[in-house]
Amino acid sequence: MDAQGPRYSIVVPVFDEEGAAAALALEIAAAFAGEAFEIIFVDDASRDGTRAALADLQPGTPELRILAHARNAGQSRAIRTGVLAARGPVIVTLDGDGQNDPADAPALARALEAGPARLGLIGGERRERKDRAAKRWASRLANGVRRRLLRDRAADTGCGLKAMRREAFLRLPYFDHMHRYLPALMLREGYEIDFWVVNHRPRLAGRSKYSNLGRLWAAVSDLGGVMWLTSRARDPGPIEEASSKHLSQREREGPIGLAQQGRGEGEGLRS
Repeated sequence: MDAQGPRYSIVVPVFDEEGAAAALALEIAAAFAGEAFEIIFVDDASRDGTRAALADLQPGTPELRILAHARNAGQSRAIRTGVLAARGPVIVTLDGDGQNDPADAPALARALEAGPARLGLIGGERRERKDRAAKRWASRLANGVRRRLLRDRAADTGCGLKAMRREAFLRLPYFDHMHRYLPALMLREGYEIDFWVVNHRPRLAGRSKYSNLGRLWAAVSDLGGVMWLTSRARDPGPIEEASSKHLSQREREGPIGLAQQGRGEGEGLRS
């Protein structure tokens, strides 16, 4: 790690991923070799040996940090825990099941870092998903409805591989399942977003933590909430820090001074 701290913080939420977590951590370390980075696995109260498997890697992987929730709090909370603890200005997230390819992650991180400050997020889009047909169909339907209602231009918000500015993420309102609405929330806050095609791999261990019915139930209530948040947003336009030498006489007096001036002029005319 660089003496000034990492450039990139890779945040991976995990829950009962004993069979995938350790191999994924080593892949991430190999992908970012030569960079100043840290890897933060957030164990969301796993019931298996996930934490122990990761801890065994730490002597040979100094970039690896392990944070642990006392109670299961969900993927969005685990991501937020990792981002709050992160020391790098650029955050990269990956799902803990190993289906996101760590080899794609450095390119997204560098592109975000090199982009304008208003670019808040680059999201991955899985073009050749290695999931069951029912899961792909449900995801396609949900993405289509969400994209039409939120106008977030995102074809695949369920892809866990994303690069984002830490500062931008921390400006967003937190709620459970917010990780599925990051593009819309970034746009709401005034940031720009982009999307890159990424690889997707079959799950080699463990099982999905979400059912199609469970996703649908959460999506209905969450979508309504995000639509409300978006409707209540107000854009102040470009924000500048003013100094006295740049203020005109009119701006110095402000609304109160101008109102007093107007009253004085009116009184003079009436006398």
